[in-house]
Parts: sequence; structure tokens; C-alpha cells
Amino acid sequence: QVQLVESGGGLVQPGESLRLSCVVSGIIFGINDMAWYRQAPGQQRELVASSSGGGGVARYADAVKGRFTISRDYSANTLYLQMDTLKTEDTAVYYCNLRAYYTDRDYWGQGIQVTVSS
Repeated sequence: QVQLVESGGGLVQPGESLRLSCVVSGIIFGINDMAWYRQAPGQQRELVASSSGGGGVARYADAVKGRFTISRDYSANTLYLQMDTLKTEDTAVYYCNLRAYYTDRDYWGQGIQVTVSS
């Protein structure tokens, strides 16, 4: 059974940092494409950052480029999202996503709230 468990969200002030973690179990970690998405109230879910399977090539949405960093710890089967210089518009529920290499099936974490407010 594939599980993605997120942690690290919370309430911060503008300009501060947070690091989200997503621990993966039940599936081979390194070969799968992974990503972070977010969904703000009343808006569609959007891609924030992605990490390709195998090489871990990172891509970012324009809105977070230069502020967020996606990375993997292969020994811990964990995907991270380091979020720096947070803005109020980064407030959303963040979701970890895995696309299985052999089946193209998508798996999602439960979502974690990030609130940026003064």
C-alpha cells in the first residue's frame, strides 16, 4: 500500500521560512516523478515544484522560483520543499504527489496547511 505522509506546515509571518516533508512508503522511491502542489481557497490545485525520477531534475512554478527548493533524501524516502521568503499569497494547502513509474498512477498525500500572515 502506497502512502505519502506530509509534515512541516504551520503559521508563519511574511518573509519567514518553512520546510515541508513527505515520507513515502510502499513503493520504490527513487525512480518515480514527484511533485508538490498547492490549493488555495476557491482556486484550482496548482503545481508548485517537481522532481524527476532517476535524476531528480527540479522545475518550479514562476511564482516560487528563487524562493522554494525541492529536494529528495533517497536514504529516507523523503521529498522536501524548502520555502523561503514566504508571502501571504503562498497560503494554501500543500499536497505531495507521486506518479508511479511503471503504471503512471498518481498518489497523493493528505495535504498540509501553510498559512502566511502577519
